[in-house]
Amino acid sequence: MVPSRCQPRNDDDDGDDDDDVCGTWKLFISSSSVRGGSGSMAGHYSGIRIGPVVKRDVMKASTMLEHENQYATILAFDVKIERDAQELADNLGVKIFQADIIYHLFDKFMAYREEIRQRKRDEFKSIAVFPCKLKILPQFVFNSRDPIVMGVIVEAGVIKEGTPICVPSKENLSGQKEGTGSGGSGSSILLLADNSSRGEGRRFVDLGVVTSIEANHKQLETARKGQEVCIKIEPIPGETPKMFGRHFDEHDMLVSKISRQSIDACKDYFRDDLLKSDWTLMVELKKTFQIL
Repeated sequence: MVPSRCQPRNDDDDGDDDDDVCGTWKLFISSSSVRGGSGSMAGHYSGIRIGPVVKRDVMKASTMLEHENQYATILAFDVKIERDAQELADNLGVKIFQADIIYHLFDKFMAYREEIRQRKRDEFKSIAVFPCKLKILPQFVFNSRDPIVMGVIVEAGVIKEGTPICVPSKENLSGQKEGTGSGGSGSSILLLADNSSRGEGRRFVDLGVVTSIEANHKQLETARKGQEVCIKIEPIPGETPKMFGRHFDEHDMLVSKISRQSIDACKDYFRDDLLKSDWTLMVELKKTFQIL
């Protein structure tokens, strides 16, 4: 936060002013969690120093650029910023916030953190796949192929636009669904395209990406457990469209196709969007997809 330590006292100075300032900073830091919740600065500052902001401060703060750039900052409370320090900060990418009221510094810093957080959420929005498990409502299959348009009930988790959907189906080595024969009207052969993902004793048929969610003729951005919605699944460009009744049917459960990258994105930037039960489903799907 302020990249140094309190300035040593002179022999002729009783140090009361310095102690008061350092005490105010420390009290402010320890109480910031009360004002800002997850925005607490406790544990994220390198030190406190009395005096103007100088190049040495900027260099010390710049070390955080390799780790978390949101903490490559200096909060200057009622002090001067040397011109060469400001120029160096601008060149290196270190942010310096200045204010005469200490809590105004906190507000500026938290606004800056929120700006970075929102920027990261926008950047990783298409990568972060929320966990969901969907049960097909066969009486509400409106289009069976390209795009697939059908009614589903959200059995667990949360579905949102942009979610990749697949069918995890147990199979024997011949490529048939379990419990089916090799021929006759009762057989149900699972045809696999090149884009089908494989696990040990299990194959995953990629259906496409959810591009629309509706309920009662209203567009929704998300739907949670217990909701009955109509979804549109469009095939991934360049891949063979899958067909309801041929590649999968009403007995199959649809799930979101997560990956190690999508899990990390959810943890880093969308943790608060997911409930505890959602993370439980995430763990379940992680095992399903054999993600380490």
